[in-house]
Amino acid sequence: MTPQQRIAAAVAAAAAIAIPAEGLRQYAYRDPPGILTVCYGSTTDVQAGRRYSLDECKARLDADMLAAVAAVERCAPGAPLEVLAAFGDAVYNIGPKIACDQSNSTAARHLAARRWRAACEQLPRWDKARVAGVLVALPGLTKRRAAERELCLRGLS
Repeated sequence: MTPQQRIAAAVAAAAAIAIPAEGLRQYAYRDPPGILTVCYGSTTDVQAGRRYSLDECKARLDADMLAAVAAVERCAPGAPLEVLAAFGDAVYNIGPKIACDQSNSTAARHLAARRWRAACEQLPRWDKARVAGVLVALPGLTKRRAAERELCLRGLS
């Protein structure tokens, strides 16, 4: 598998988690933490009040997920495909801190040390968001992190 094929496969696997977790909304909305969001959870340059076409939503998902997977690849080069995909979805959802910020993320430290299983086991800890200033576990994030963990560990069996 070429590096490009590996990235494409990780993007596809990560999108398979993101699409049902996010759902599709063609008009901008505020997610539970209050971030302006559209389509399949895209927060990049969202314009309030604008309707986005299905093609635009698909293009946003592709571009944003590719950027997320690329961030994981930069921070954990050579991670197994399923680890790359699982953390790609996590980065798409909550940003690169989980995979790249070794000073604030145990998962990032495990990824950097190539301790794949230990990194996968950290995913469920990232199921919280600030809602009205309070950090709370969100059921959708708990379910999503469980799906990422399952995919992540599957690559290590």
